[in-house]
Amino acid sequence: MLRGSRRKCKNSGKLEGSRLMENGVDSENQAGATVETKGQAAGAEPSSPAPPAPRIRPRLIFHTQLAHGSPTGRIEGFTNVKELYAKIAEVFGISPREILFCTLNTHKVDMQKLLGGQIGLEDFIFAHVKGQMKEVEVTKSEDALGLTITDNGTGYAFIKRIKEGSTIDRIKTVCVGDHIEGINNQTIVGCRHYEVAKMLKDLPKGQPFVLALVEPRKAFDMIAQRTKCVKSTAEGKVGSGRETLRLRSKGSATVEGAPTEFEERATKKVDDLLESYMGIRDVELAATMVETGKDKKNPDEFAEALDLVLGDFAFPDEFVFDVWGAIGDAKNGRI
Repeated sequence: MLRGSRRKCKNSGKLEGSRLMENGVDSENQAGATVETKGQAAGAEPSSPAPPAPRIRPRLIFHTQLAHGSPTGRIEGFTNVKELYAKIAEVFGISPREILFCTLNTHKVDMQKLLGGQIGLEDFIFAHVKGQMKEVEVTKSEDALGLTITDNGTGYAFIKRIKEGSTIDRIKTVCVGDHIEGINNQTIVGCRHYEVAKMLKDLPKGQPFVLALVEPRKAFDMIAQRTKCVKSTAEGKVGSGRETLRLRSKGSATVEGAPTEFEERATKKVDDLLESYMGIRDVELAATMVETGKDKKNPDEFAEALDLVLGDFAFPDEFVFDVWGAIGDAKNGRI
């Protein structure tokens, strides 16, 4: 038994008043007071040293469009996904609740390009908004439906993968990217992806149930496409070889270098384990687990640290051991 608690689970470019901006930095007090260095009266007290020049911080400005088609907007000044959605919504005059998820550098419903917790500084953001609503009746003929669930970080769970030949794969109206809004007339808006995955797993076999779905609005050239997500070693790699903006649920966003080769390998393996154990896929969650465990010396120490950071997930002990093993394998070059 692992030690640890195992707990259960308006526009960004506006100026303020009359203050001027230069290169994204307030120019107020930049010149400072004039300091006399010559011709001072005899006996006069020396002037105070000039204040240090303000530290110039680059303005991180990202370009964005609505995935089904729109003019290009510019956004800045966000530190997490919720604030990002609010900025995008403000630019296009829509509600943040209309945004289902975002992809990077493609307008298509491509789960390999899904925006997670990192954005390359040169990435272009496409926002996918709510489209047609639909209801489908499903009879659970096997233990697993063949769905992999993820969420957008603001209360919307959606389908990230459909397993070929599965129960859901045989229902052609269900597509990758569909937001799961309700199960049997019970809304699940606000639930995390792991909660939705558990609800679906706990449904009894042989009994029909109803899924209320909202598909992302599509451009004309995307209508009638039924996108499937194919496993790829590139999944979750955003901005490889470049600096990225790391979004955090707590604290400010930070600019960081691209993940190391070890971190990429370990994150990919942990993401696969999340799908196997929990029916979810979440690159950012996997990256957080790798970051938590990479400096730990043993599985007990890792389990305690994981409880502090992600205790609400109530990960089973065998899963934690497998994650610890995956981190060790990646660190030692075995994967």
